[in-house]
Amino acid sequence: MIIVTGGAGFIGSNVLAELEARGEKSLVCCDWLGSEGKWRNIAKRRLVDIVAPEALDGFIAANFHDITAIYHLGAISETTAIDGDLIVERNFAFSKMLWQHCARLDIPFLYASSAATYGDGEQGFTDSNEIDENGKLRPLNLYGWSKWLFDCWALEHGVNDAPPVWAGLRFFNVYGQNEYHKGSMMSLVAKIVQAHKPGQPVKLFKSHKDGFADGEQLRDFVSVDDVVSVMLWLGARGEPSGIVNVGTGTARSFADLARAAVRACGDEPKLEFIDMPESIRPAYQYYTCANMQRLRGLGYNREFASLEDGVTAYVQNYLLAADRFR
Repeated sequence: MIIVTGGAGFIGSNVLAELEARGEKSLVCCDWLGSEGKWRNIAKRRLVDIVAPEALDGFIAANFHDITAIYHLGAISETTAIDGDLIVERNFAFSKMLWQHCARLDIPFLYASSAATYGDGEQGFTDSNEIDENGKLRPLNLYGWSKWLFDCWALEHGVNDAPPVWAGLRFFNVYGQNEYHKGSMMSLVAKIVQAHKPGQPVKLFKSHKDGFADGEQLRDFVSVDDVVSVMLWLGARGEPSGIVNVGTGTARSFADLARAAVRACGDEPKLEFIDMPESIRPAYQYYTCANMQRLRGLGYNREFASLEDGVTAYVQNYLLAADRFR
């Protein structure tokens, strides 16, 4: 029995889909389905159970001998979240509880960290597995801080009292199928395609920083298919992997992303630049790019989808398709 927390969410539902595609039969989704239509993300899955997060501790205790791995994608992921107590409960304490269960059960534990742990990027984007005792990394929001906090805790406990296989995956800018429920947190690809009308321009933020032209703010955009591939590969390694970046290692502009999305819709892209809201300017990142040497050094050799290929596949196979869910 494999448990996927956040299993009805964006990345979690894709993990469940790929596990099923690889022949796994006993899959458990831990999540709240709510009223945002998240159930559609798992509508095609044959699940043995759906468990609410607050009931998971008891569920694990009742199925102690049947659980073989936990993939932990569940979290409050909104970068605008402001309830510190709730963030600590959901993103830190809950993760510790699952880690401790996996250590006792002697089973793999793979969890979602985030590139938000790198803050403004001034310290780079290298997935060092040294404990950040001096606080060199300064996350810019509560969400990023919570992920940094658990990464530090995991590294401190990663030798003793640890699951036999564990990894914290620092996801960069992930896009792909099953993200409709995320609202304002959807990828820009989904937002562009939903709003697209032939011949109409895509609106992007102007640059408010020297050295960056309008629309040339850079991100490491990575397909959810690649993210899932890395996560399942790390889970099968048979040994701890530690903290690992999951991006492509290539920074591309928002203008590049917009052009790829519009061309995938069969239209010629036009761009329009608008002022960035003053409220987000102080914490806005102009550059992110994953250092991928650690993952490659662990032996992961699969190539990542290019921005154009990944966006085109997402748009044409899902966003414009009759069946939009994996």
